[in-house]
Amino acid sequence: MGGAAAAFPQDALVAATNPAGMVWVGNRLDIGVEQFDADRGSTISGNNMGLSGSRDANGIRRFAVAELGFNRMLGQDWSLGVAVFGNGGMTGYTDNPLTALNGSSPAGMNFKQINVAPTLAMKLGGMHSIGLSVTLVYQQLAVTGMEHFDDPIFSAFPGSVTNRGKDHASGISWRVGWLGRVTPDLSLAAAYQPRTRMQKFDRYKGLLADGGNFDVPEHYVLGAALRLTSALTAAADIQRIDYSGARSLGNRADCFLAVSCQLGTPAGPGSGWRDATVVKLGLAYAVTPALVLRAGVTLLRQPIPSSQTLLNIFAPAVSERHVSIGATWQVNASSELTVYYMQAAENTVTGSASIPPGFPPGGVGGGEADLRMKQSALGIAWGWRL
Repeated sequence: MGGAAAAFPQDALVAATNPAGMVWVGNRLDIGVEQFDADRGSTISGNNMGLSGSRDANGIRRFAVAELGFNRMLGQDWSLGVAVFGNGGMTGYTDNPLTALNGSSPAGMNFKQINVAPTLAMKLGGMHSIGLSVTLVYQQLAVTGMEHFDDPIFSAFPGSVTNRGKDHASGISWRVGWLGRVTPDLSLAAAYQPRTRMQKFDRYKGLLADGGNFDVPEHYVLGAALRLTSALTAAADIQRIDYSGARSLGNRADCFLAVSCQLGTPAGPGSGWRDATVVKLGLAYAVTPALVLRAGVTLLRQPIPSSQTLLNIFAPAVSERHVSIGATWQVNASSELTVYYMQAAENTVTGSASIPPGFPPGGVGGGEADLRMKQSALGIAWGWRL
């Protein structure tokens, strides 16, 4: 379904999108696992300091992501449940792009995030519902290979920039949602989660903006689902992610590359990501009462500007179009099996004025840094009606 779930709840993982959907899925337990494959890398060209070259960042290319959802009805109009889901990203260069600047290999960034969202939802008048999740967030970060920047010229906290092992941070936030069945065939929905203020990564306070800050961005979603026929339903979500409000993601690198700010300061460089609007479209077709086929597409403008590619060689999140297909089979009266496949075609961001000319500290040899990524995923989930 391309992730379009805000107005079309199907299982107890809907709390990750819209907590108001939980009261419509009944008593159930859902467990899933996804094998994710990311092929990513970077190319530096025209550089006068020995950084040029094309390198892949696939030290860890494939990894598993698990999810769990549980929901229990409290009478006809209330539900209490929990959703557990993850996010993250990692790069691993066996050939460090910064080798010419005395960066060690292997080099990269490994970021993991786990969300646990206890959720209470209630129906209003039989056709509407509201829901509230308390979102508990745990994050883990490890960075290697950035020795060049572990210097008082570049960092406000030298010694806390790179190769410090795994660091941990936690935070708490909330998500609120509404779902309305405005006609027998049309449902509308909205959900919102503010910026999650996380503990700081102290071991990397000299790398991340604001002394190790890595808040989760504010995001919100509008959704709709329309039953076109008795067997066919279309769903659509529009999601907005405000990366600019989280300093380590939204701060641009311009001042750092011009040597007018340092890593680790409140105004220091981050990833320079722009805010993103994500469009998710999906179709569900009931071939028989026991078999539902699904297809979807996710579209977005990738968040990395062409001028911000240099520091993003360690986080080349440039995919823009994801296509997915799947099916749900009703095994028996209480169990269902879902399988799906997702493919994101390779996308490249070509740098433009991305590497300052000259030599340190006022330049990095000029040229351009280009980023690339393609993704695929194969998932399976089992659901029980309790």
